[in-house]
Amino acid sequence: MTILLIGLAVFFGLHIFSAVRSRDPDKDIKQKLGYGPYMGLYSLISIVGFVLIVYGFGAARGSGVLYTPPTGLAHINLVLTIPALILLVASQFPAGHIKKATKHPMLLAVKLWALGHLLANGELNSVILFGSFLAYAVFDRIMVKRRGDNGPGPDAALNPMMDVISVIVGLGLWAAIALWLHTILFGVYAVPQ
Repeated sequence: MTILLIGLAVFFGLHIFSAVRSRDPDKDIKQKLGYGPYMGLYSLISIVGFVLIVYGFGAARGSGVLYTPPTGLAHINLVLTIPALILLVASQFPAGHIKKATKHPMLLAVKLWALGHLLANGELNSVILFGSFLAYAVFDRIMVKRRGDNGPGPDAALNPMMDVISVIVGLGLWAAIALWLHTILFGVYAVPQ
């Protein structure tokens, strides 16, 4: 459990720092270091935190059960991951209607993914992991709103093809993860048995 907690502290500590750091040109560490070095260091620390989370989560299996959800909640989780993956894909493309409507589709994707997994998993390591992601996504959405970052502007050129691609790729990812990859990567069937 310690490794999981350290990984979460490293990963989210860095992301929280990024959310609250000064954007003032005289104080902004990103501008002082330069975009490339800042993003390189940010990526390196994020990867270290993520690797610790993945290893720590696996090592913490069997650390206790806080609640045993009914099987129906696993089905709800399966459904929530469909829009989560579509939103995740949409966040990586130029603005379409999905990105404009949701403003920050990755944060909404994380909220849906984390909430669904909290509904379906009552193990201590799962509650800590998914609860941390949900709490961070809520916090970061508040911070981006406070900074005035409301996603694509009102005059942003929208490309509906990006929505089509997001839906097709998102559904393809969902099918691959739900039917195959989740079991291989995490040792757990995504589709309730």
